[in-house]
Amino acid sequence: MSLFDMSHRRPLATSHLEVSSLVLVLSILLVTGCGGGSKSATEPPPPLKALEWAWISGSSSLNAAPFYGTQGVSSATNAPGARTNAVSWIDSAGNLWLFGGIGIDSAGNSGDLNDLWKYNPNANTWAWISGSKISNASGIYGTQGTSSSDNIPGARTGAVSWTDMDGNFWLFGGTGVDSQGDSGLLSDLWEYHSGSNTWVWIDGSSVRDAAGIYGTKGSPATNNAPGARTGAVSWTDSAGNLWLFGGTGFDSQNSSDLLNDLWKYNPTNKTWAWISGSSVRDAVGVYGTKGNPSSSNVPGARNLVVAWIDSTGDLWLFGGYGIDLVGTTGDLNDLWKYNPSTNSWSWVSGLNLVNSNVAYGTKGTPSASNFPGARQEAVTWVDADGNFWLFGGVGNALAGSSGDLNDLWEYSPTANTWTWISGSNEADARSVYGSKDTNSPTITPGGRQDAIAWIDSSDALWLFGGYGLDAFGNTGNHNDLWKFPLK
Repeated sequence: MSLFDMSHRRPLATSHLEVSSLVLVLSILLVTGCGGGSKSATEPPPPLKALEWAWISGSSSLNAAPFYGTQGVSSATNAPGARTNAVSWIDSAGNLWLFGGIGIDSAGNSGDLNDLWKYNPNANTWAWISGSKISNASGIYGTQGTSSSDNIPGARTGAVSWTDMDGNFWLFGGTGVDSQGDSGLLSDLWEYHSGSNTWVWIDGSSVRDAAGIYGTKGSPATNNAPGARTGAVSWTDSAGNLWLFGGTGFDSQNSSDLLNDLWKYNPTNKTWAWISGSSVRDAVGVYGTKGNPSSSNVPGARNLVVAWIDSTGDLWLFGGYGIDLVGTTGDLNDLWKYNPSTNSWSWVSGLNLVNSNVAYGTKGTPSASNFPGARQEAVTWVDADGNFWLFGGVGNALAGSSGDLNDLWEYSPTANTWTWISGSNEADARSVYGSKDTNSPTITPGGRQDAIAWIDSSDALWLFGGYGLDAFGNTGNHNDLWKFPLK
């Protein structure tokens, strides 16, 4: 993990620092995990009971090695190596995709990765699609705007991803390796076409640590570009525009730290516009009155946030590590909504000071007084009804205890209520695996951070890997795949 990543993270165990955060390793189908047996490579997982976790595939052991197999060929023995802080997409056929992160390569070394994987839920198989089997691979940029089978983004962690209206995958920034083989913060924007298995370098610099070029607020321009950064957050709107907020990175003055700038990218015109927030680092939050939008409101600078977009096109973000109302830095639990039509932020829920405690309430019961505790490095989903789902991260639990979390929450935007759905109200809960493909109220992923998430067309939540606790209370990177059906 780079200096930029580690400077704004809660101190972790030595083993986490050695592996460098987030783990993705799936010991697939023929590998027997704790309490689980083998499973046919072509047999889909059975239907699962709603609102209960099931361990689908992967290992119950920590820090599993990868099995790449033949590039482009699915196999029951293939599996991504253990990793954290990767990015994810889901395609129109329901396949789950992931790219990069920090983890274990084919030589058993830990570092930044640039391998692209596809998981078929029906066959329960992984395929290594592109990228290197060896960590810390340099980017091959080619000619800007030109697709080539030789192109590949460099190894990285902490990037952001989008899916456009045509089903193409987009990737921006992170901490990683540039075209010169140098490691640092990245500002490159890439597009991936799954049909041709080709990457296109679209925008941004091919070398590390580029400063932001902000231009005039609200005005798109071909010269505008967000600075290099890691730990940002992203959205895609109904018009196909890509939105980017915050992270740790370089501002307009080529100085690096926490950011709160909001950017909009138009894929048709290929232009960035700086929309909101500050062009310099470490901006303090301006909260205003809870529930009231204002053009002067803005979330404080932060990274490792989670985000949603609702059916009306409003952008939401929650928590992360950042700067509160009075300029203090720490973990946050504030929930914000941005209205693109009025260019206004509103502070919706949570507290305006860092390191706040949690109010769980009664499991399964929504209440206006419930709210998750301050946290960073969680994961999120949006269901078909427009409700937001939040899982885990590292932060505060019951009675102010802190550590890796495995609590699952549902937020209703219409009622403005949080509901604690499952998981523990205490930090550092152990994983409970049971048998593969078996759902039960007692089965649950352990406390973890920097996992990877998808939601499929049947409204099932999928969770993969992350850094956290196994069944015995040991900590490290996971490659377990979990499913939580909502119907």
